Amino acid sequence: MELFDTNNKKDKQQDSKFTPLAERMRPGTLDDFVGQKHLVGPGKPIRSMIENNDIVSMILWGPPGVGKTTLALIIANLVKTEFVQLSAVSSGVKDVRQAIEQAAYNQKHLNKKTILFIDEIHRFNKGQQDSLLHSVESGTIILIGATTENPSFEVISPLLSRCRVYVLEELSKDDFLYIISSALNNDVELKEKKIEIEDKDILIQFSGGDARRLLNGLDLAVKLAKPDKKGVIKLTNAVIKEAYQANYIKYDKNAEEHYNIISAFIKSIRGSDPDAAVYWLARMLKGGEDPKFVARRLIILASEDIGNADPYAITLATSAFTAINYIGMPEAQLVLSQTATYLASCPKSNSSTIAIGRANSDVENLPAYDVPLHLRNASTKLMKDLDYHKGYKYSHDFEGNFAEQDYLPKELKDKVYYKPSENGAEAKIKQRLLEWWKNRKR
Repeated sequence: MELFDTNNKKDKQQDSKFTPLAERMRPGTLDDFVGQKHLVGPGKPIRSMIENNDIVSMILWGPPGVGKTTLALIIANLVKTEFVQLSAVSSGVKDVRQAIEQAAYNQKHLNKKTILFIDEIHRFNKGQQDSLLHSVESGTIILIGATTENPSFEVISPLLSRCRVYVLEELSKDDFLYIISSALNNDVELKEKKIEIEDKDILIQFSGGDARRLLNGLDLAVKLAKPDKKGVIKLTNAVIKEAYQANYIKYDKNAEEHYNIISAFIKSIRGSDPDAAVYWLARMLKGGEDPKFVARRLIILASEDIGNADPYAITLATSAFTAINYIGMPEAQLVLSQTATYLASCPKSNSSTIAIGRANSDVENLPAYDVPLHLRNASTKLMKDLDYHKGYKYSHDFEGNFAEQDYLPKELKDKVYYKPSENGAEAKIKQRLLEWWKNRKR
């Protein structure tokens, strides 16, 4: 456990050579806090709670580096509470109980509230989260949990119902420009140097939306660059790239961003935008996604969203899965790109998807009607005596390979599940079926 010393700014400056820039620049007041105006602006919920000295348990949900920990520290500082910080990565039930015992002592003997801040609370298992319930409900602790994961999935319902969830948004370009300017002008180390940045957009891009990564990348770039004869430290794009080593790909194949990007990918193909599809594909593959996962989703989409508008789509998607299984990465990206762009360019139809949905609904909600006798297989004499197969018309014996007879149970005689669209190859299917339906309904 760590107790937060709210007066440590001076210590940060004294130890600046050993303290990361992101820590040196951590704001201590709401006025210095960058972004999240929907939460900390005038009249907004968290500012109002602080001004009224009435903090409730909460979950701060947002991407890395947008200020979750900083906001928790500011709250603890301004409402003058005891502050206990745990990391879900390294803490267990024993640590939680110890923090609760300390909070109970503070409440009983010091008449003081305690904020328990748990970073990455989504990493706590059910038992660890359960251990917080009673103390949060009784008010022994004010819980502030920080998470990059959707709390609806990662925080148990009883604990979630006892907390308010506040969503922290990604920082804007203007926010990042302000952070850079503030660091260059106010940091105890950097303000003494003459620093020129060739392209701040590159610095922001490589940060991947993470202010902590931005500042620490800036700090390392300054250390890598050599001053010129005039003492100017020029942060060229090459120096910035060296500091970061590679462009940061914001993607965690086991976290919510995984689901966000695959969702954008599928919706781009469904929406017939091959450019967006190939962009999201690149994001996934650069982030380390399994190409087989992508290929499986393409097979599903080929049936769900294209169907009979282009019957070849599912053949291509299935072949793509086979091909990437043979060749692997990086060449598999070529196969996936070809398939994704083709599927995005196909005519679309979900008629077959809707058809199975309608059929499933009837199967689930209606009686299991008998198979008509003429459709039953008469494999024994008894079956023949019971009129199994009697009256069945063999389609190939009739003109156009079509026989006028019913195939659904009599109770569903006029039911239509599959209604082809006018798109692509399905338009011809629709015309053909209309002719057959007319004959069948005579």
